[in-house]
Amino acid sequence: MATDRRVARVAELIKREVSQLLFSGIKDDRVGTGMVSVTDVDVSGDLQHAKIFVSIYGSDEARAETMAGLKSATGYVRSELGRRIRLRRTPEVVFLEDRSIERGTKVLSLINRLSQERKPEEAEAEGELDE
Repeated sequence: MATDRRVARVAELIKREVSQLLFSGIKDDRVGTGMVSVTDVDVSGDLQHAKIFVSIYGSDEARAETMAGLKSATGYVRSELGRRIRLRRTPEVVFLEDRSIERGTKVLSLINRLSQERKPEEAEAEGELDE
């Protein structure tokens, strides 16, 4: 078993390399349909498996196409990681969609809408107190 620090370092290396691959290495047109960014990488304790969380900006169709492109490029990504990162065994790679940024944006818009609705109510309440 690798130490926690080593697992974190390997996860960070994988995140950086996959980000570079998404930017310039993967030739699949489906991956380019939506804006893709690597949000997190979860590496198992034995360094044999890596879950790569990606955030995809675009319509649901673009998301589905991009995820299909990433799934088909898994072998290429793994071989490139093996070339770029020196490990005894290159981890098995799985791409998972991360929708946390989208959920955060939705929550922020709800909070903003509530604060906009409260401002007129507060103004009315202040007007009643002045009378």
